[in-house]
Amino acid sequence: MNQKRIARVIENMKGQGFERILVTAPASVYYLTSARVQPGERMLALLVTSDGDIKLLANRMFALQGQGLPLVEYGDTDDPVALLSESLPAGIVGIDKQWASLFTLRLMALRPDVKPVLGSGPVDLARMIKDAAELDALRTSSHANDRALRETLSALAAGVTELEIGRAYASAAQAQGAVGVGFSPLICFGAGGAEPHHESDSTPLKKGDAVILDVGLNIAEGLSDMTRTVFFGKASEKQRAVYELVREANEAGRAAVKPGVPLRDIDRAARGVIERAGYGEYFTHRTGHGLGLEIHEPPDVSARAEEIALPGMVFSIEPGIYLPGEFGMRIEDLVAVTETGCETLNEFPRDLLEL
Repeated sequence: MNQKRIARVIENMKGQGFERILVTAPASVYYLTSARVQPGERMLALLVTSDGDIKLLANRMFALQGQGLPLVEYGDTDDPVALLSESLPAGIVGIDKQWASLFTLRLMALRPDVKPVLGSGPVDLARMIKDAAELDALRTSSHANDRALRETLSALAAGVTELEIGRAYASAAQAQGAVGVGFSPLICFGAGGAEPHHESDSTPLKKGDAVILDVGLNIAEGLSDMTRTVFFGKASEKQRAVYELVREANEAGRAAVKPGVPLRDIDRAARGVIERAGYGEYFTHRTGHGLGLEIHEPPDVSARAEEIALPGMVFSIEPGIYLPGEFGMRIEDLVAVTETGCETLNEFPRDLLEL
């Protein structure tokens, strides 16, 4: 059990008016208990109360015995929700946003005097602020990602497919000591890059293509996420102009990061560069997302974001321009908010690169 993190969650619970919450997302359970479980269809729930009482309800198949956990086990022939309901007094319980509806509906049927409400906030808020060990892990992962991407670029050649470059990246990541990729590499050639989440396929690389490489790995219990756009052959004047806009937007977004700045203002700083150049309608997604134990987690860096930047937050800055039928470009870096500004975790250059 990580008592320091649990104490932060309990403090957040009190601030948000919760007497008890159910933590059910596997990453959040791991964050608080160091128990790594992928429960599948079985129920996993950590009951946390504001007075410090904690119970972890888990199937005995998960083999969590002997780890010093406040464990309440059940078997496959038991009703885990009924077991949970015995520990709940009447009233409000905050439930994790990822808890399966079949468990929520079962609880509501068994205990109509218990009112489930969204209760992810206390853990989300704690996870948004990374401690020194988490920051070191994310930094290590990002630097390994830099090296893996550099190695991957050497595999770009006429006729190679997006899927083949994805496999080349996975091999390069493994050579850096990664336990795996953080997500399926998004490798996009030419017009495929105009789809922000283009699924890599058998499209072959040809001269004149803009190439988007959105990649990340998992190393030292840290994830990474970075995007670079390069050119196979000489970039056209239009490609150069659009690339420079995206690079300027990335730079403006990172320059806006400092403690106390609303995250929507960081989105505005990056988006404004692209809008002023007349390409606003082609920047079709938020500027960034948080990252930590999961590749996408709070906070959200968008025009609707309500949070302010706080020391310890880690999120992406990834403006892009996507021109249907032509090409797309995105430059993404991870930044950590410091006491005085921000640290960019990636070191891979952003200068226009023609291969």
